[in-house]
Amino acid sequence: MQSNLFSDALDHAYRVRIEEFEGPLDLLLHLIKKNEVDIYNIPIAAITRQYLDYMEIMKELNLDIAGEFLVMAATLLQIKSRMLLPATPEEDGEAEVEDPRAELVRRLLEYQRYRDASQLLNCRNLLGREVFARKFDAPEFDELEPVEEPADVELFELIEAFQKVLARVSVDTFHDVVADGISIADRIGEVLSVLHVEKTVSFDALFTTGMTRDLLVVTFLSILELCKLKLIKVVQTENRGAIWLHLATKEEGEEEGEAAEAEGEAEGEEATLTA
Repeated sequence: MQSNLFSDALDHAYRVRIEEFEGPLDLLLHLIKKNEVDIYNIPIAAITRQYLDYMEIMKELNLDIAGEFLVMAATLLQIKSRMLLPATPEEDGEAEVEDPRAELVRRLLEYQRYRDASQLLNCRNLLGREVFARKFDAPEFDELEPVEEPADVELFELIEAFQKVLARVSVDTFHDVVADGISIADRIGEVLSVLHVEKTVSFDALFTTGMTRDLLVVTFLSILELCKLKLIKVVQTENRGAIWLHLATKEEGEEEGEAAEAEGEAEGEEATLTA
């Protein structure tokens, strides 16, 4: 009998703690951005469905979902239920009834504000590193070509990209086979070897036709682990465009550490506000 995404050997071998990357509010903000909806008028039924779909995907990928994700799922379902209920006679007589989504919107806006502030502070801390200490010939303005700055890729965008990988790989390759026997550590070494040679590699290029489900998932988990260890950078050159991986420089690793520290402080502030 074929497992969902893993063989029995892989199922308990490795688990990624999702909260080391993103939290439930990050997922909601991602879905709001993805669906291009007004944060003040969240289509709660659609967002709840997509949120629960993501939770199922994360479970299938063996991601260790923190309790706060489950709490948020319950909160969304409660809001959805309240919005489906007809107004009571007492509420009909009131001038204005509070939107069931109001508290969630407040939390999202508060969290977004602290997250943006932490990113801004991190950028300011890095300004000194951008100063040139030696003379250099400034280029003429007409020689410069506008280039879009690569943007860091969020965890949930990586999960979406992996979903597309699974969709495009031939169903014929998804058959029962003997486990490949490759560990996360082995695959990390292989990915790093490729990056040392190629310097920059597309996300899709690491998932080739003929790979088993287990190897596809091991590869994805290896990418997550490399991100967590700050050994690689994952970027997009345009919105919803191709995802690229490259080895992180020492400076980028330090930047990631400072950004994570600032992000943790922001989450701590948000938790205090909601307590």
